[in-house]
Amino acid sequence: MDVVNTIGRRKKSVARIYLSEGKGNVTVNGKDYKEYFPTVALQYRVKQAFALTETDGKYDVKANLSGGGVTGQAEALRLAMSRALVEVNAENKPSLKAEGLMTRDPRMVERKKPGQKKARKKFQFSKR
Repeated sequence: MDVVNTIGRRKKSVARIYLSEGKGNVTVNGKDYKEYFPTVALQYRVKQAFALTETDGKYDVKANLSGGGVTGQAEALRLAMSRALVEVNAENKPSLKAEGLMTRDPRMVERKKPGQKKARKKFQFSKR
């Protein structure tokens, strides 16, 4: 198997990954994923695709993350990993799709409108 290259996005975050056969090392922007994502919840999200497909420890991942916050980056990385696992083996798709890992989350920040304080919040109204 050669290197599989996929991309995942979430809000403003973009994850470009390179998946290859290995021992299960996940490197994010030159650091180990446990160092890059310090909380257990984020580490779980990163490894979720491997846990569902029972391929934990079979593939090495080298990821380049940019934009957004840590949660968006973790979920972008999860989507990219899910897409790569499906590209390697199409039989992984039903289990990943059932958990919602194959769907790109379309929710984005709503833009600020002119004449308003934020996207939906208005300036205080004074009747008199």
